[in-house]
Order: sequence, then C-alpha cells, then structure tokens
Amino acid sequence: MRLLIVAVGQRVPDWAQTAYDDYAKRFPHEIKVELKAVKTEPRGSKSLETLYAAERERIEAAIPRGTRIVVLDERGTPLTTKALAQRLKDWQLSGDDVALVIGGPDGLDPAFKQAAHERIRLSDLTLPHAMVRVLLIEQLYRAWSVNAGHPYHRE
Repeated sequence: MRLLIVAVGQRVPDWAQTAYDDYAKRFPHEIKVELKAVKTEPRGSKSLETLYAAERERIEAAIPRGTRIVVLDERGTPLTTKALAQRLKDWQLSGDDVALVIGGPDGLDPAFKQAAHERIRLSDLTLPHAMVRVLLIEQLYRAWSVNAGHPYHRE
C-alpha cells in the first residue's frame, strides 16, 4: 500500500521537515509513505475560484489514477486514533493506494472536496500547514502502531 500525502505549499521550516522525515522512515516496508508538495498559486489579485482551479489542477496531477482521495477538511469527519487505525486497516485490506490531501492557505476547491472519497478532520484547532504535515504523519504512524500491537501507542 502507498500513502501519498499531497500538500499545497513547498516550503516548511526545517524542524517540520525533520519531524516529518523521522515519522515517515518508521513505517514498515509494506506501507510506502510519500510526500508530494505542490506549488501554492501566487495570491496577487486573483479570484478565489482562479486560485482553487490552479491548485486543484496541480493536486490532481500529483495523484495517480485509481487512488483513493481523502481530504483534510475542517468540516470533515472527526476521528479518534482508533478510528483512524480502523480506516488504515480498511484501506490496506481494500488494496487501495490513498492520497491524503492538505489544502493551501485558502483551503481546497469545494468541488474537489465534495468529489473526494472521504473528508476527515485532524483537529478542531486551526493549525499551521507545517504542523498539519507533522501531525498527519504522526497520527498515521500511530494508527499503524495500534493495528500492529506496537508499544508506541499506549492508552
């Protein structure tokens, strides 16, 4: 199985990249984790619809056909760690590759969110994009650890 994290925004602080890399390398070989950062559309005087369209095109180009699309959305389904672990198990059993999509400064195109297979919420808090990458990869690793009976996750 491949977990593809597609994030709008190419630059993150060194601490965030270091933390992301640390968790990404912990996954077992049967789960391949990949990060694809796509360019944020320059804001300027462009309309929101123009920004959404440009970023959506880049996001869709980064996701291989047939991949299950899960968007991170503030109005998405809230998940506990155990619920995310179950989702991960279901994705693995289905044999689907999964793309988890993190939007840019203005979020994601509403039609793209609506067309996604799932919409999940990581937190009720507003988080900086660099923190979202780290939180997402950590929670995916924790979900894997729950399923594997690994001591990383203790209740």
